[in-house]
Amino acid sequence: MNSDWSKYIQGINTLYCSRSLRFSDMFREKYLNAFGIENKGRFLETGCGPGALAEALHRWYPAAEITGVDRDEAFIEFAKRKAPEIRFQVEDATALSFPDDSFDVTISNTVAEHIEPSKFYGEQYRVLKKGGVCLVLSSRRGIKINAPCVEELSDFELEIWERASLRREEYNKKAGVCLYPMNEREIPLCMEKYGFHHVSTEYITVNLTPDEPFYSRETAQAMINSDRECDLEGADTLREIAADIVSEKETAELKRLINQRYDKRLQLYDSGIKQWDTDILMIMIVKGVK
Repeated sequence: MNSDWSKYIQGINTLYCSRSLRFSDMFREKYLNAFGIENKGRFLETGCGPGALAEALHRWYPAAEITGVDRDEAFIEFAKRKAPEIRFQVEDATALSFPDDSFDVTISNTVAEHIEPSKFYGEQYRVLKKGGVCLVLSSRRGIKINAPCVEELSDFELEIWERASLRREEYNKKAGVCLYPMNEREIPLCMEKYGFHHVSTEYITVNLTPDEPFYSRETAQAMINSDRECDLEGADTLREIAADIVSEKETAELKRLINQRYDKRLQLYDSGIKQWDTDILMIMIVKGVK
């Protein structure tokens, strides 16, 4: 079973929670306007992870047939359980099993930067029908400011993360994390290079600020807990990549301190003591036609 990404790089909860917020129905109109695609046909999401974007596509384009693929089997098993009405299957993005001209839309989110461009764009182009649309979503530099109660790590936590930092770098390199980065100019040029025409770009901002008064308590808590899940799964990952230098007892203490900090943040929120911590995401959408 190939579950290297979910086991060593980004956990299921980390990706599902963060992407559920990123592709929340709160931002539906922004995405629909940027995508500019019809509510029909066959859509393929490459690198779907645990399925949050595929679920959003299913809600936003109910007349379309959605297929999500990923090489990580743990992601696919989770996605199948979470959204059985959507087709999910294990696939290699560089050698998709689908015939030529199979889909009306292909879409990916933060995937292209991990795959050699000729293989990624070559397969996206191959499986698209003539006139089909390729959408490549990419996270750009945003704004991330934590609340002081979350930001201020203990000496113990700092030492643990520092101790495991080189091991983390080794695993990221082995997995090919961001091995093919491109800037805002290079991505559309690359799409043109591999045969797409009428290439265009759009940028969406996603405001994840728990203290904004227009967000419900449930949504604000989801924003805070999404960061919690990321930190907790990061701690769990240490037992996979650095068990020889970070003990089980140290991992347990690390997770206790993480929960303590985020519990404090939730207490401040419920007490009405605003922190104005924020995560402003900038999402670049590059669109091309076959």
